[in-house]
Amino acid sequence: MEKSISKKLKEILLNADWTQEELARSLNTSQKTVNLWINEKSTPHLKYTQKIELLYLDIIGYVDINSEILSKRKSDAVSKKISVADIIKNNDVLDVLTLHLTYHTNTIEGSTMTLADVKEILCDENKVLSNKTAKEQIEAKNHRSALYFLLDELNDKADKFIWTKELILETHLRLMNSIVYDAGAFRNHGARISGSRVALANYIKIPALIEDLLRRLNAPADDLICFFAQTHCEFEKIHPFSDGNGRVGRLLLFVSALQHGIMPPLVLKEKKHAYYKYLEIAQINEKFELLEMFMAESISVTYDLLKNKIS
Repeated sequence: MEKSISKKLKEILLNADWTQEELARSLNTSQKTVNLWINEKSTPHLKYTQKIELLYLDIIGYVDINSEILSKRKSDAVSKKISVADIIKNNDVLDVLTLHLTYHTNTIEGSTMTLADVKEILCDENKVLSNKTAKEQIEAKNHRSALYFLLDELNDKADKFIWTKELILETHLRLMNSIVYDAGAFRNHGARISGSRVALANYIKIPALIEDLLRRLNAPADDLICFFAQTHCEFEKIHPFSDGNGRVGRLLLFVSALQHGIMPPLVLKEKKHAYYKYLEIAQINEKFELLEMFMAESISVTYDLLKNKIS
């Protein structure tokens, strides 16, 4: 049975973690109007019904994808070029990327800090927010440290940059320092993701699986969007750490795109549900098209964020 507009709006609010006012802005209408739709006291006109349907699919996730549209989106994504030097030499670009990547990736993992909170913490090393936990504030600073570490490595080594086990462990150490006892080490116990049907790697096999992944990460790629989707999917299924796997995986994805001169994907916290849905489909069924589309769209998100800041 087709879900009502009211139910779809409620699901958007829940999964995007939006207020009614934020939802209204996204639909280019008023909060009062959205409230009437949610409470079934008014019915949206066709134009808004179509907007709601598209937003619902964007947030909750599609079930299939048109191959021609996918091909066009992928082609458009790989045409959006940027280098790590372009980022490092432009403080404005670096600050914007650091802020938004840190905010969205940590919010996906449960942080309650707002974008303004993250900006305040990152702009003032001595700042302490009384209404946020110490862990959340450390996570923000640690994420910046891990990102800068990878960017510096890529910039310093340039064409000689390669992915190594040590590089991944060092990234995790910086990301999870003072947060988990085993920062910088692979997990030595079983693991599962609550609510997910994906069977994670046996911890005994992690070193060998990481070596296989490294060979793929360091190999040439003809289809970059497919390459990003498959390697990201593989890392998250290995789930090599006791905590921080999503954040490390998105950092590796971000820097891998820069390594290939492509605008890096920014996974928005509003699209967490769709992101996890596409990852699970890829990991269980080895069907990557929806995740590829998501990667292409996430590259466009970064481009839109930076287009007025890059020459």
